[in-house]
This record gives sequence, C-alpha cells and structure tokens, in this order.
Amino acid sequence: MAEAPRLTESASAVFAVLAGAGSATRPQLASLAGLSKPTVSSAVAELESARLAAHSGRASGVTGRSAAVYGLGPAAGAVLAVDLGPALTRVRGCALDGTLLAQATGTRDEAADVVREALAALPAGAPLRTVVVAVGDVTAREKEGARMRPATAKAGPVFDAMAVALPPGVPVHLENNVNCAALAELHEGAARGRRTFGYLRIGVGIGLGIVVGGEVLRGANGAAGELARLPYPWDDGREPRHEALEEYIGARSLLRRAAEVWPDEDGPCPRTAEQLFARAGEGRAAARAVIDRHAVDVGRLAAAVTAVLDPGLIVLGGSTGADPQILPGVRAELARLSWPTEVVSSKVGDLGTVVGAARLAVTRGVQTVTETAGAKD
Repeated sequence: MAEAPRLTESASAVFAVLAGAGSATRPQLASLAGLSKPTVSSAVAELESARLAAHSGRASGVTGRSAAVYGLGPAAGAVLAVDLGPALTRVRGCALDGTLLAQATGTRDEAADVVREALAALPAGAPLRTVVVAVGDVTAREKEGARMRPATAKAGPVFDAMAVALPPGVPVHLENNVNCAALAELHEGAARGRRTFGYLRIGVGIGLGIVVGGEVLRGANGAAGELARLPYPWDDGREPRHEALEEYIGARSLLRRAAEVWPDEDGPCPRTAEQLFARAGEGRAAARAVIDRHAVDVGRLAAAVTAVLDPGLIVLGGSTGADPQILPGVRAELARLSWPTEVVSSKVGDLGTVVGAARLAVTRGVQTVTETAGAKD
C-alpha cells in the first residue's frame, strides 16, 4: 500500500472537506473548513502537489466570474468494503468521496475470487487505503500489532479464506454486519434524519444494530445487540439454551413450523422463507397464519429492545423482518407490551450491509490520509 503523504493540518482539513463534498471551489472549501481563503489556497496547492486534489472544471458565480472547481486527485486512492454474508459475498470498491468504482458478487465459498474481481476493477495505480469487512459475528476491539479476525469460529474460516486475496499492508477493519446495515439505514435508508434508533434484523439469524446520537453502539466487548444471547426459554422448569432464541425465531424454525401445519390441499409446503411470504401474499390461509404468528414473535422481541433502549424508532430488516407483511402484527404486539414506538421496514434491503461497510470504509480511508496532519507544521 502506498503511504499517504504527510500533510499540514490545514491541508488535512481541506482534504477531509473535499472528500465529503466530492467537488468544491476554494471559497466553498474555506466556508466548509472554517479557514481563511489564503490558508485554503495554500492547502489546495499542497494537495495538488501531492496529487490528492485536482482541478476538475470551473463554476460560474452570480457576478459572472468563474471559479476553479476541485475534486479528489488520483493519489487519493480507493477503499474496499466486503460483506461476508451467510450465502453471498458482496464487495464494493469506492473512491474516498464515496463514488462507486467497482462491485462484485459471488457465493460465500467464492469470497477470495470476488475480492480479486473487485480489486482488478479499481483504477490502475490508485492506492488501496483500507478494507472494511462485515461479518456475522462479534468483532473484538483492535489491538496494536495484532491481526484482526472474527472473535468466534462462526465467521473465522471464511474470513481467513478471503484475507489471502487482500494486498499486504492494507489496514483491515472488521465490523458486525448488522451494525453496517444500521449505518446504511441511518445515512441512506429508513432512519435518515433520526439520530437514535434500533435496526432489528430477522432472518436466518437475529441481531440488533444500536444507533445513539448518530453513532453505532458497539459495547465493551463489541457484542452490543447480540440478541441471540438473550436467555430463552425463560420459564419455570425450563433451562435457557445457548442461542435458543435465534433458533426459535430464525427463518429455519419459521419454515419448520409452516411444515407442521401445512394442509395437503395447499400443495407442497414452501421450502424457503421467500416462498412462504409469497404464499401469504396470495392469500393462502396456512401461510398467512404462520406469518402472523411470526409477526407476534418479532413484536415481542421488539418490545424487549424497546424496554432496554427506548429507541423511538425500530427499523425491521433481514430476509423475513423486512417483509412489509409482518409490519402490522409487529406494531400491534409492540403497542400491547410497550410504550409508543415507531416501527418501519428497511429501505436498503439486501445491499444494506455492503452499503454501510462502504460508508465506514470511506471514513477510515480519509482518516488514513489525514491522520498524519501536523507533521509538517
């Protein structure tokens, strides 16, 4: 990985502003960075010399005079976001202003090949600044000099297989996949304009992304929102089992319950959650009953979340959670058990995790360029 040049503090500030804006004139940069115009002119010259900024055109002002427009230069580089999903691996490569440069998708077993495909599509010579990998696992805090990998064996093997495709020396940051999806909802989805909310993912597994004050809450061990660890069942004479709640409310158990009650006259029982929801949408009574019961279960889980966090808003995501057919039932059960809380369906869908990981990667990438600020002052 090409090292970022050492920048003055003012050049670092202007670079961060330019990355966020995508393009801007020097007066605009001065206003956004809170710096004087002479300081910004000097900073832009420094960034141009380092090929971190480049002249990209001219803009006409209200007086008829034009001003030079600047964007990121070729040395600004790119970042990579990887979603190691339960079935698919999704990868996005982005410039540091968030522009999409490359994307690739493959099966979980093809993770390394999918990463190589995306890397090959990035602009030639653009330094790779950082990689963010979203995993369905707890992610431990980073330790100086320690190689990062998922905290448990759940996602470890596929992460190790994918890691061999990454260029040496590039910083790799791990993030929980539900946290990444919560970031996508915050910035581009159903929670835009909301600083505090919970993103409740219900699919094969369950999880909660907690956003407070516009920031993801990760917890002391990186395990905040691990709803699978809630004690279940919790009743006289019944011992809670490890991750039993996830087993009960996850998609596999949903399909098992459907098979137990499915009438012969309705034909073969659906083999996927998507098929089950489709049958419910067609008005099949058996499918509708199973989905309605699932909505009640999700509503009870949402009530538990609300009792602890009082988030004001819960965004439902995941392969079964995001389906709008469960929304009325979830809202009704939550209203029965808890105080008023808005519940909406996800707007980012299956791409939420990689979209959120890409946003986090851009933030990290900008930091790699600006973190040496002050070295030349």
